[in-house]
Amino acid sequence: MEKKHFYFIRHGETVWNVENKICGATDTELTAKGHEQAIETGKIILEQGIHADEILCSPLIRAYETARHISEVTGIPFRAEQRLIEQNFGIYESTARDGREFHDAKKHMASRFKSGESMLQVAQRIYNLIDKIKEQDKTYILVAHNGIARIVESYFNDMDNEAFSRFGIDNCEIRRYDFE
Repeated sequence: MEKKHFYFIRHGETVWNVENKICGATDTELTAKGHEQAIETGKIILEQGIHADEILCSPLIRAYETARHISEVTGIPFRAEQRLIEQNFGIYESTARDGREFHDAKKHMASRFKSGESMLQVAQRIYNLIDKIKEQDKTYILVAHNGIARIVESYFNDMDNEAFSRFGIDNCEIRRYDFE
């Protein structure tokens, strides 16, 4: 019998991705390329024979639209899941993604970035969601954000603060996570 698992997909390319800005909880649109990436991801899911019962996605437009495209191509139903919303990076929203200050700030797990949400708060909601998924007799595809990908990765793998801060995945990258 196959191991219980789920898939994680980061949303397609956004305007702020192109501009190297931190999107966070700011609702930014997909680019034309981002829409194309999402449609292509749906085709890859079909080609690879990936089975899922449902797609859960962040309610932010970039993830919601990515999930909608994947759903239209694959026929897998989708719905928004509030817990998958990207972390609010507070004072860092709209600043440079590759800035040294932001990289260092991500290592402070309890910091709320003055007006945002701490890594610990995000981990609590994402870990709780993964625990719930683990109990279900369904296979899910989660469509969300790079900050959420970092938390999901930390659920399954030991990471020091440096590895955690540096972790990221590409737009529309598909990752499979197996439960032991």
